[in-house]
Amino acid sequence: MESSLRVRSLKEVPSARDFASGIESTNVPAVFSGCVKDWKAFSNWNPCNGGLDYLQVPLPFSAFIGLCKKRMHHSEDGSCVKSDRHGLPDASSEYDSKPYEDAPHQIYLAQVPIINTETEERVQLGSLREDIQTPAFLEDKVLVAINLWMNNAQARSSTHYDPHHNLLCVVSGCKQVVLWPPSASPMLYPMPIYGEASNHSSVPLENPNFSNYPRAQCLMEHSQKVILQAGDALFIPEGWFHQVDSDDLTIAVNFWWRSNVTLNMSEHMDAYYLRIILRRLTDREMDQVLPIASLAQMENMNRHTGIVLKKGQINHNDNGLDQACEGNDLKGKEVEQRFMSHALEPLAILALHELVSLVHGHINAAEQRQPVQSASTTAPAASVKDECIKVVRPSLFGLEDDPVAKIFWTLHPITLKNVFLAMVENFPRTLEALILHLLSPVGAEVLTRKFDRMDQQITKEERDRFYQAFYGAFDDQFAAMDAILKGKELFALQAYKNVLDKYLGVDWRGPKPGSGETS
Repeated sequence: MESSLRVRSLKEVPSARDFASGIESTNVPAVFSGCVKDWKAFSNWNPCNGGLDYLQVPLPFSAFIGLCKKRMHHSEDGSCVKSDRHGLPDASSEYDSKPYEDAPHQIYLAQVPIINTETEERVQLGSLREDIQTPAFLEDKVLVAINLWMNNAQARSSTHYDPHHNLLCVVSGCKQVVLWPPSASPMLYPMPIYGEASNHSSVPLENPNFSNYPRAQCLMEHSQKVILQAGDALFIPEGWFHQVDSDDLTIAVNFWWRSNVTLNMSEHMDAYYLRIILRRLTDREMDQVLPIASLAQMENMNRHTGIVLKKGQINHNDNGLDQACEGNDLKGKEVEQRFMSHALEPLAILALHELVSLVHGHINAAEQRQPVQSASTTAPAASVKDECIKVVRPSLFGLEDDPVAKIFWTLHPITLKNVFLAMVENFPRTLEALILHLLSPVGAEVLTRKFDRMDQQITKEERDRFYQAFYGAFDDQFAAMDAILKGKELFALQAYKNVLDKYLGVDWRGPKPGSGETS
């Protein structure tokens, strides 16, 4: 858990100004010890002081209070309330007879409104409002609702988030709250955004099935636990997932109000905000596959040590696609001499060996899978090899799964530039096969990122010369550009699908027909 997301604990209740600027604006939870001890409800509702008699109001709330009284009357755990002290009904009273005798052992009275400004439903417990004092730091907030939460036995809420800021105040009893920041949503597998329970997690935290929810294995590492005693209050910002465990006969009140972000969102901007947020999450998803933080360190280390790549084996019996297409008669030693003629650093030579070997290895493997052709249908060597390569073109999205992308990733941008220039001069057809047929989506993303970093490190004249030489090696320069761009877009598309799954619970099957996109 990042230190900036740690729950703060305050002994003094902040002013409205300090709360707005130093707590609410950070969108991070905070505990206010003793925040509600001066409420009338703190003493009037306390079951240990006859609070259940005080809360006896007309049905249906009175029916629930009757069940609480019955449970306390028959308690065997030394409960603080005794029937002879606070006037609890005896065994023959209405609270021990039907219709309550068949009621479930555990009842959680959840979210019963004391005030509600969002709906026109009748507020059943409005008479309790005078026992509740709005904390000073909320006095300038536009409250959406004040709700009562009460349980007659130990209870656990589902794991969910609220669409409003929330101040949870414990009047009596004790609550344990486990919190997760919105960024932990992927590990909680939120329900689909279009469903009735879209703000709830689909993971059963008591006994999660990690085969169905593999990301949930890291769930508790991103959680924080808070214990709220009677009189304490917890600020739960909008969007923070939380699960609440309540002790026997716990009474709480919560305040909901709209955040400034929600209040200031203009409706005509919603579509734009949606696109911006999805783009940010998609970019972050792509960065998780290719962590930028480690890139510079890796490049710097590899440039000085040259120990990451292992020297590939050039097939001396078939010196590659360039020999077949250009009639070259190079042997393995001559290949290495050509590498050396460019005064390349050792790591660049190893990378060249690896890339050439990978292209030739794919060609040889594909040729073995090709059907034997008759003499009348024999095609030129270059055409045969082109067809072989197309058969094995990878569609990979993970860096660890793609040896070509891994080589690109470990090389410093200037080193990669020199490798490509050496291939342009000595093995243009191998370079063409590499880009047109062996470049996976993750490889295309790595390549464009390397080009971007290279552009920042060389002059405009050097950039122009490099790209002219690089794309000039292809028979069709636009085909090369299209292959790189298409691969990059496929990588982003997969990241977008992952975002829909992780954050919205949506299994996207692909773009609509006729959209022009490729899945």
